[in-house]
Formats: sequence, structure tokens, C-alpha cells
Amino acid sequence: MPHVNGSTEKSTKPSRERPGRAGGNTADLVKRRYSTRFVQPSDFNNTDAPPIPKLHLPDTGSIPSITVDEAALKDPNLDPEQYTATVLSDASDQQLRDYQTSLRELKNGASTDLQQNVFQNRTQFIKISKDAEKLNEDMRTLRSHMSELSASVNSLWASIAVPEARSSLENVATRTRKQANRSSVANLEQIYNNQLQTLWKEVEGSQKFLPAIPGRHVEIEQRRWAELDAATWKPKQKVSLILLNDHFMVAREKSRNRVNPSSKEMLESAQKVPTRLVAEKCWPLQDIDMLDLAPMGSARDKHEMANAISIRCGQESFTYQSERSSSAEKDKMLRKFRQTSEELRRLLRTETFTNTKNKKDKSDLSRSLSNDTDRSDILVDVDGKQKNLRWVEGQIDELDIEVALQHFEDAVRLVEKLRKITQGLKGNAIAQDLITTKIDGRAKMLADLVVKRLTSTHSFSNATQTNIAWLVRLGLHDQARETFLNARSETIIRRARQCIFEGDLRDYIFQVSFVYFTMMRNTVSIYQQCFPPLMMSACVKWAKQHLDGFNVILSRQLSSVQRGSPTWNECIDQAKEHAMMVNDVGLDFKELVRVKDDEE
Repeated sequence: MPHVNGSTEKSTKPSRERPGRAGGNTADLVKRRYSTRFVQPSDFNNTDAPPIPKLHLPDTGSIPSITVDEAALKDPNLDPEQYTATVLSDASDQQLRDYQTSLRELKNGASTDLQQNVFQNRTQFIKISKDAEKLNEDMRTLRSHMSELSASVNSLWASIAVPEARSSLENVATRTRKQANRSSVANLEQIYNNQLQTLWKEVEGSQKFLPAIPGRHVEIEQRRWAELDAATWKPKQKVSLILLNDHFMVAREKSRNRVNPSSKEMLESAQKVPTRLVAEKCWPLQDIDMLDLAPMGSARDKHEMANAISIRCGQESFTYQSERSSSAEKDKMLRKFRQTSEELRRLLRTETFTNTKNKKDKSDLSRSLSNDTDRSDILVDVDGKQKNLRWVEGQIDELDIEVALQHFEDAVRLVEKLRKITQGLKGNAIAQDLITTKIDGRAKMLADLVVKRLTSTHSFSNATQTNIAWLVRLGLHDQARETFLNARSETIIRRARQCIFEGDLRDYIFQVSFVYFTMMRNTVSIYQQCFPPLMMSACVKWAKQHLDGFNVILSRQLSSVQRGSPTWNECIDQAKEHAMMVNDVGLDFKELVRVKDDEE
């Protein structure tokens, strides 16, 4: 045990001496750390502590800002360098920054005002341009009416001043014109209509050359003229020269039946009958030239050609000579021709200019409508809501799809909707015309498809009613009627040709008459269901034409049969019996079935 204790003591001694070994500095530092005392922190809530001193910073609000002088900047004689040196010579950095910010705000405000002014000026300019163009068109129209009125009044007064040269046409115009209504355009149109009506009655064939159009009227008519042969200069026939505002007509006298000179009563009655005229030549006024032949002849022929004129149209030339001894008639015709030609030339020039300008406006509008901004500016009223033009173009594209897919009901409904919407573009006539043209083009394509379908399904009542209803809604009443009746006509002819004559005439007549009158009855029945009663006359006319065609076939087949024979009577009775089928639709053709005579 002592040994154990001794060993223990020996083992503990070195541990007490360990701090004295090399490297004991670290232990000293640790001891010092743990033996250090820290003072407790002071109470910061103690109000007896002295106050914290304040920092004296420069007061930026006390620096005055430099005001921008707008009046000085608007001065056209402003020198920027001198102005800057004067105003900003003593400015600080903060003042320079504030002055720059003020100038930028002023610049942005001026730019915004400039844009608004430009937009307002553009809108006002477009409005004023449209008003000016409309005023110019009204002035041109008024000037044209005034020229026509002045020319007509002068012509009428000139005719009154020369009683012997006054024609029957001018007599009608003078009698119908009243002093109180000389300035009335409506009354003037009535005078023009009376002149044309009288011209058609007195000059045979004139209506073919001169149909009634608004504004067409007779300027002057002279009767005592003769057409000369181009080679011999001898009179060929008596003619009358009629000058209108847009045409020049030559009418020859119609030859009368020969009258026995010994019979005084017949001779006197023939002289009382007015001479009939026949229209021989008629040219547009702008295609001919009228020349005076008096200065062109030699000294020997001047007297003979003093009253002659030449009408040239292209390579053709015609010579006419007045039968009066004086040249007053010829001078009056030349003067009136030149005056009327100049007025017509001026009117055509104005119309050409207007049409060219309208085409240019439409092309400009088409280019402008390609811009998204312009399409957004044009608004239309759709069920009380404002839609832009891009929406309308989208509807047109949808219409193209419906037409391509042959959805006829949806396409027709869309056409009606777009046409109603287009009426809301009254403020922009050019845009309205352009969009209407696009819609009409699609409507025509749609109508062609419906017509093709109607041609193939005309035998079915329900399908025919639907197809015709679509065409009527597209505004194509006449085309629907003609297409249906033409298709039925082709069917009647084709079915009748399928009837073969095999030797028995009665059986052949039975087949043909049954085909004709059955098809007539069915056609009229379908027509009555598709069209209103006011349009029934066209169907009755169609049925009468095919009845005449059947009578031709009946007459040809019975031409070799004795009239009144049993075969004859049986065929006629059979045809009349079949004709009674159309009584179901309100037609009575029984008495119209007959065999035509050779004279007919």
C-alpha cells in the first residue's frame, strides 16, 4: 500500500508543475481573460445625460429656383447662348437640375399641344374639303341645268320669232310651257318628255335611235333640206335635220301612195295628210363634224353651195342643202350645232373629271384602309354599339367562309346584316361604296351558287321555295323568276321530245298533251307558292308561250288528217281534256287549244 501511495504522489507532482513548462504564455492569457472585470453598462434612460450635438447641414429649401420664362423662349430673336449665360451664370447644381426638369416638362407639354392641334386641323381640313367638293359638285350641276335651261329658252324664243321655220316639236314645247314655271326644272323635264313623245310619233323608227333618258331634248328641227349625191351634187331625196342635245338625226320623207291627179278630192285629202318621216341616220354629237361648204366651192359654185353643209363621221361624208333661197336656215343650224357641241363637250369633261376623282378617292381610301389606324378610326353602328372597320372586314371574311362551305342560310343572313350595317356609313360615302362593292361581289357569288342549285332542283316544291326565297332576300327577284321558268321550259321540251311516235297518232297526241299541260299545272302551282300575285303575269305569259308551242305541234301532226274526221275530233278532244288540268291553278286554256290555219 505504501508503495501505491508513493506512486500516487509521484504521479501528481508533475501535474502541478505543468504550467511552468514551455508555452505557458497561453495559460497566462487565459487566466487574465477570466480574471478581467467588466463595468456594467450605464442607464441610457437617464435624463441627466448631456444632449447630442446637432449637425449643421445646408438648407436646400432655402435656395431659390430659377423660373422658366416662356415669353422669352417664344421670342423668335432669342440667342440661346446669351440667354443661358445671363440666367444660369450663378446657378448651383440643384438649380441647374431643376431648370432642366422644367424645360423638359415644357417641351413635353408643347409636343402634346402640337399633336392635338395637328389632329384637329387635319379633321377640320378633311371636313372642309368634303364640304368644298360637295359645293363644287352642286355648282357644276346647277351650272349644267342653267346652261340647258338657257339654251332651251333661247331655242324656244328663236322658234317663236321665226313662225315659218317653227316645227311641230317646238309648237308642242311652246304650248306646254307656261310663263309661271319657266324656271322650274320639273316643268322643263316635262317639256323634254313631250318633245320626245312627239318625235317618236312623227319620225318612224326614231325611238330605236333615241330612247328616253333624263335631259334628252330637241334643240332644233328643220325640214326643208335635201340630201345631195356626192358625185353629181344633185338632190337624192328630201330630208329633215333634227339636232338634239346629244345626237344628230337625219330623217327622210316616207313615200306616199300614188294619187290620181284627176280626182280632186283624193288630191286634196292627200295634201292635208302630214308628211311622215322615217329615221335614216343618227350619230352621237361628239362623233361628227358639221362644215359649211359655201367658202369651199369655186367662184362658179359658190352661189349653188351657199346653203349646203357637210356632215363628216369618221371616213364617211354626207352633204345636205337647204331648199330655201336665203342662208338663214343654214347659219342657224351651224350656230346651234356649235353651241350644243361645246356644251356637250364641257359636260362630258366635267363627268370625266368627277369619275376620275371618285376612282382616285376610292383607291386612296383602299390604301388608307390597309392601315390598322385608319380602319380603327372609321366606326359603324351595330345594334346600338360602335364597331370599327376591322370588325366589318372580319364579317366579310366570315361571309367568304360561309359561301365556300355553301351554308346558304347563314350566308344570306350575313349579307342582309352587312348591307344594313353599311347604311350606317353615311358620313363616309367613299368607304360606304367600297364596302358595298365588296358585299355585292360576295352576294353575286352566292347568288350564282343558289341559281345553280335552283336549276337542278326546280322540280321539288320545298327546295324551289327555299332557293327562290334566298334569291329574293338577296334582291334578285327577276333572276329567280327567269331561272325557274327557263329551267321548267327546258324540262317541258326535253320531256316532249322523249315521246316517240310509233304509228298511233292518238296515242302520241295523248302523251304530248299530257306532258305539256301537266308541266304547266305544276309550274304555275310552284310559282304561286314562291312569288306574290303581282308577279303572276310573267308566269301566265310563259304558260301562253308553251300553249302556242303545243298548238304548233298539234297542227303539224294533224296536217295530214282530214278536218272533222273521227281521228281529228278524238285528238282535239283529248288535247282539250288535258288542257282542263290547268283549271286547278286558275287558268283556262281549253278554248285556246286549236289547230292553226296555213295563213296563221
